[in-house]
Amino acid sequence: MDIFVALALGFAPSLIWLAFFLKEDIHPEPRRMIAKAYIWGGVSAIATLLIELVANEALRNLVFTLPRLIEDNISVFIGFAVIEEVVKFLFIFLLVRKSPYFDEPIDAMVYMITGALGFAAAENIFLVFSSGGQDIFGVILLRFIGATLLHALSSAIVGHHWARGIKYHIEAKLVIVGLIMASIFHAFFNILVFKLNDALIYPTAFLVLLGFFVLYDFEELKKMEEKDPTFETT
Repeated sequence: MDIFVALALGFAPSLIWLAFFLKEDIHPEPRRMIAKAYIWGGVSAIATLLIELVANEALRNLVFTLPRLIEDNISVFIGFAVIEEVVKFLFIFLLVRKSPYFDEPIDAMVYMITGALGFAAAENIFLVFSSGGQDIFGVILLRFIGATLLHALSSAIVGHHWARGIKYHIEAKLVIVGLIMASIFHAFFNILVFKLNDALIYPTAFLVLLGFFVLYDFEELKKMEEKDPTFETT
C-alpha cells in the first residue's frame, strides 16, 4: 500500500471527528494548541503501548483471582481501558493545565477530545501498516464508527468532570470520578465488541447513546460559562 494512502487512511477518521467536535467550541482554541494536543495524544498512544506490554501478563493473571463470571481474560480489557484513559488524561493535563489558553470550562473537553483523537490516529496508523493491506478500508470504516469515536467520547467524559472539578475547586476528586466512568464505558465497549463481534450494532448503538450524553455535557458547560465566566486554572 502506498505510504500516503496508508497515512490518509490512518488520520482520516480522527480528523473527521475532530472537525465535528471542534464546532462545539464557541471560542475556538489557537490552532497550534489543538495541533499540540493532537500530537501529544499520539505520543501518549506510544507510551500506553509500552505500559500495556509490561502490564499484559499481570493483567492476564488477574482472571484467576476475579469471580468466575469474568472469563476469556476480560480483565485484560478492563485493565487496558484504565491504562489508556489515565495516560491520555495525564499527557493532556501536562500540556494544558497551566496554559493561558485553558481558560474556559469547555476547553477541558475540547483538549481531551483532541488528545484522544490523536491517540486514536496513532492506533489507526499502526493498524494500517501492520495489516498488509487486507480489507483495511473496511477495518478503518469500522474504527471510524467504533474505536476512534470511543476514544473521543470517553475522554470527553473525563474532560467534563475535569472542568467541573476546576470550577468547584474539587479537581482531583472529580477527575478520578471521570476516569473511573470513562474506563467503565471504555471497557464495556471493548467487551461488547469481543463478545458480540458478529453483532456490531450493539456496540455502535452504545456509542450513539454515549454521544448524546457527551453533547449534553458540552451544553452544560456552555451554560456554566454563561452564568459565571470565572474559571481559575492557576
